[in-house]
Amino acid sequence: QVQLVESGGGSVQPGGSLRLSCAASGSIFRINAMGWYRQAPGKQRELVAVATSGGNTNYADSVKGRFTISRDYAKNTAYLQMNSLKPEDTAVYYCHADGRNYQFSPWDHWGQGTQVTVSS
Repeated sequence: QVQLVESGGGSVQPGGSLRLSCAASGSIFRINAMGWYRQAPGKQRELVAVATSGGNTNYADSVKGRFTISRDYAKNTAYLQMNSLKPEDTAVYYCHADGRNYQFSPWDHWGQGTQVTVSS
């Protein structure tokens, strides 16, 4: 079993910053991609940023230049640094990761979600 535990959400004023963390633990032989998604009320879940095992990153157009995803491969942890936050960034943010366990079976998991609220 693999668990993803997120932390770092909260409330911030427009223009502020937050840093989200996602720590993966359990039967992990390899992690492929780790990414962040978000879901605002009444909207579908959308990709925010993803980082592959090879170091490639991809961002939603709405967050380019403001958000940065990074990974600590030794700690099986991904981070999302969010700067210049806007009210439209308000959502529940979910971590997602996929990889292989020690039996070389694939796994694919979501975190429990963390609320980010941007409001004055």
